[in-house]
Amino acid sequence: MLVALYSIPKITLYPLLLLAFGLGMPAKIAFGALHGIIPVALFTINAVRNVRPILIKTGRVHRLTPVEMVWRVLFPAALPEIFTGLRVGFSLTLIGTLLGEMFAAQRGLGYLLMTAIGLHNVELIMAVTVILFVLAGVASSVLLAVDHRLHARV
Repeated sequence: MLVALYSIPKITLYPLLLLAFGLGMPAKIAFGALHGIIPVALFTINAVRNVRPILIKTGRVHRLTPVEMVWRVLFPAALPEIFTGLRVGFSLTLIGTLLGEMFAAQRGLGYLLMTAIGLHNVELIMAVTVILFVLAGVASSVLLAVDHRLHARV
């Protein structure tokens, strides 16, 4: 069901978000979150589903309560894949927020980029593009380094 929901083009939902949240920051945040939450949920579901059965059996042998089972067995075993989902979700959320700023905002990098495109200001277009590239690259590198550390632990 989540995959079917995620296949809907999000840009078609943006007018509804604008009606619900207005033209301010909440609409941009909601549009960004709309892009990123479902991939994180899908990665989390898949991570919990793929926890090795021996770990669950070991938790049962130790008579862990359901909360202890989640906290001590499922969460640590699924954490690397959950973090991978967060990394992917961050990238998609950044794209969604930028798109939200490009189409209905009075400020932000997306608005600045659309204004520069409208004015044919190549220097400003390139400057905003470089800023976005550096921001996304640094964030992705940091998240990827943490992701590699988590996967190496398994």
